[in-house]
Amino acid sequence: MGTWIFPMENYLDFSNSILPVLIALLVFMVIRKLRPGKPTVISVLFGFLFSICMVFGAQLDQKGSVPFMNPWMWLSVLAFAVVMTLMVSGLWSAMAQRLQVQVNMPRLKASREICRVSETQTGRTEGGSSFLLRTGGVIFLLYFVVFLAVYPGFFVYDAQEEYLEVVTRSFTTHHPLFHVLMLGGIVQLVYKLTGSINLGIAAYTLFQMAALSLIFGYFIWKLGEHGLRKRGQWILTLYLGICPPLVMFSLCSAKDGLFMGMLLIQVLLLLDLCEDVDAFGADRKKMLLFAVSAILMMLFRHNGCYAFLVFLPFLAAFVKKKAFSGNDRIQTGRRSARLLAYGVLLICLYLILNKGLAFATKASGGEHQEMLTVPIMQLARTYAYEPDAFTEEDREVLFRYLPEDALQRYTPKVSDGVKISFSNAAYEENSGDFWKLWARMLIHHPLSYANAWLMTSYGFWYPDTVIDVYRGNTVFTYTYEDSSYFGYEVEEPGTRASLLPALDELYRRMSLTVFQQKVPFISMLFSPGFLFWCMLFGLGFLLDQKEQGRYPEVVLPFLLPMLVFLTFLLGPTYLVRYVVFWWVLVPLLAVRIYVILNSQR
Repeated sequence: MGTWIFPMENYLDFSNSILPVLIALLVFMVIRKLRPGKPTVISVLFGFLFSICMVFGAQLDQKGSVPFMNPWMWLSVLAFAVVMTLMVSGLWSAMAQRLQVQVNMPRLKASREICRVSETQTGRTEGGSSFLLRTGGVIFLLYFVVFLAVYPGFFVYDAQEEYLEVVTRSFTTHHPLFHVLMLGGIVQLVYKLTGSINLGIAAYTLFQMAALSLIFGYFIWKLGEHGLRKRGQWILTLYLGICPPLVMFSLCSAKDGLFMGMLLIQVLLLLDLCEDVDAFGADRKKMLLFAVSAILMMLFRHNGCYAFLVFLPFLAAFVKKKAFSGNDRIQTGRRSARLLAYGVLLICLYLILNKGLAFATKASGGEHQEMLTVPIMQLARTYAYEPDAFTEEDREVLFRYLPEDALQRYTPKVSDGVKISFSNAAYEENSGDFWKLWARMLIHHPLSYANAWLMTSYGFWYPDTVIDVYRGNTVFTYTYEDSSYFGYEVEEPGTRASLLPALDELYRRMSLTVFQQKVPFISMLFSPGFLFWCMLFGLGFLLDQKEQGRYPEVVLPFLLPMLVFLTFLLGPTYLVRYVVFWWVLVPLLAVRIYVILNSQR
């Protein structure tokens, strides 16, 4: 069973693995004499899903495909699922014992009321604005040290392309126009004033650093409201200021950092909304902040719009369900309808703004390959590994949309080399033939299709992944080799001018080598897959607490980032940049659970 789940071929397979974490948890359970709890539906589902992902991920990582027809693999899945179910049940049972003081509480009230902590204990002896500026200022100063090391910042991930759109006044809808105009506008404005591109890039980097520092200050302030004591606030401040993935994307020109900030604000406000719908609706500042952060979240990434649209019915249903425990069901039903209408209005405003920007800039559109990433890769993989499956007629149809030279560039982990040559004109002229060919190949080669999709997404949910999707790709200042963890460089026309070379070298190693992956436990703190399972572990625990009411007020707000995560599973590849929000949302969930576990003790 072990070779299917933990194939130990070299030291990196152990150091960059969740196995040491699982062993440490087992040792902890033995020392604390924690017995396996009674399995529940939630714990069984968690154990089975974790087992599948570990086995599938190991096979994809080692062999590039999942042997779906191998019975030994499925026996390994079943055996490991039993082990994980018992282990998780034991941990959840131990955590649940700390909740017995709340058994008679019908609902989770505001944590600040539960904890009964004083203003001195939570640091609330000063105004919210001064607290926000103080904590945000500390985070900004910590970022500024790294900024000096990597001056003028990380100008990467299509930064040159976005900047040139502004310079040439030739826009497309490939990248979110709001971010293109903001990034290119700031860089070009400072360049016009100073004659230095580096100063322009630095100005944008400092702007984003300041924005995210203030957002993180607000994050800490909100957790103080919900019962996080002063010592915990300072620990969180230091974490947000020095956590390498957060530092990387706070100093990076890509849209992912600001998207993370808007998504974080959304979750924080949703926690308030779910605790007290009436109070939230009566607070105009919160309603305005909710609207602004939601619209900006969607403007920075279209994925935010898709996730928000799907999330709205769940939020409305949650509010409506409260009517069954309230005194005025009619009024609660109306409140649910108003909330749903408000969310739809925000989506409409986003669409108007987005279309307005496209109209004002005369941006060209008509690109379909981003939405068709998965089917493109499925056809490309089938052609690469089973070319005889295509008849002459099939090849003629396939080459109409994807030239043969593009299909020969197929790499399993990233779709960029193939989809860049996709013929949007042919697709717009006749999309039916594309989908007919895709359906024919699906019927005869479903496993190839499954592996094609899994290979571009498994790094999001397999903790032991070494992110090397760009291996061999040459960019402006280097060629990717062992790791593609972070882009690191300064794309032209900018240049790196480090003032702290030693710290710059540390970030280069963390970005482009397996530097941190060589250290057990530490490697998992850099793993998107590990943080994903930490999130599911926490949410699963809350959902598993039947006697305590399942804590829907805490769980529901995290559905929004989970929906965002699901959209990335259909994306071109797996990179930290897409899910950097886990590095703030996992601590948020951990603090919320900690406050719940330690309430009234």
